[in-house]
Amino acid sequence: MITVFTPTYNRAHLLPRLYESLCRQTFTDFEWVIVDDGSVDDTKSLSLSLPKREGTFFPIRYFYQENGGKHRAINRGVKEAQGELFFIADSDDSLPPDALEQVARVYETVRGDESFGGVCGYMAHHDGTVIGHGNDADILDTNSIDLRNKYHVQGDMMEVFRTEVMREFPFPEIPNERFVPEMLVWNRIATKYKLRVFHKVIYYRDYLDGGLTDKIVRIRMQSPVASMMTYAEMTRYDIPLIQKVKAAVNFWRFGACYTRFLGKKKQCDIPKLRWWWWWTMPLGWMMHVRDVL
Repeated sequence: MITVFTPTYNRAHLLPRLYESLCRQTFTDFEWVIVDDGSVDDTKSLSLSLPKREGTFFPIRYFYQENGGKHRAINRGVKEAQGELFFIADSDDSLPPDALEQVARVYETVRGDESFGGVCGYMAHHDGTVIGHGNDADILDTNSIDLRNKYHVQGDMMEVFRTEVMREFPFPEIPNERFVPEMLVWNRIATKYKLRVFHKVIYYRDYLDGGLTDKIVRIRMQSPVASMMTYAEMTRYDIPLIQKVKAAVNFWRFGACYTRFLGKKKQCDIPKLRWWWWWTMPLGWMMHVRDVL
């Protein structure tokens, strides 16, 4: 079974499109888990009505929690998931009819190999324009860090991890912060597991006004510890030097948003950057000044 997981917050008007794309799936052994992250719209009533609609052939399981951010919703979804694979489908997106069939077909080729954490396909906009580019191989076995830095793939990809791997690498839940970059956890998974990347579009997405992507810098500024954690760890990976420099600069850029960052009483343990990266601090603070202007 595959768990299709949707974290949602005040997106009741968008859920029907995703639901309809699930009803068109050619692969039928899946469940849909919805975690409502504190919505105040009609998300609950809509979600509870969907299983009763004619044409629904898959179980729909709805869970509500207080608003805490997408990463906490993912952790809850992973906890509740009954599928072997965990497919994250945001509420404003949809799936091609053969998406889950393609995932199941490719996963079956690596299912018994514990070195694989899952599979990875491509995303496209709803007009068909493929988002990820840089790799033309039909099948590529690599981890998500090397996919970006060794094979130079750019643009969002659709990683589908084994549920037990997601349980092994949960998102950190930092007090008073509502955002953790998915890249932080995907990179951690990459230190232990690889993915079988296949050249098929399995996900449709558009970047809507008001979404996470639309205001990502401001969101990172409001969750500085998670941002610092992400960039500090990137400086320790086997990636090109220029990428490490950018990560170090961004560490200071978002670290400047942590109001108790320099020597005062700390709310939690903050990530550390190795001393030889301190020369990047002025660049980071310059970017921070630009962000707040």
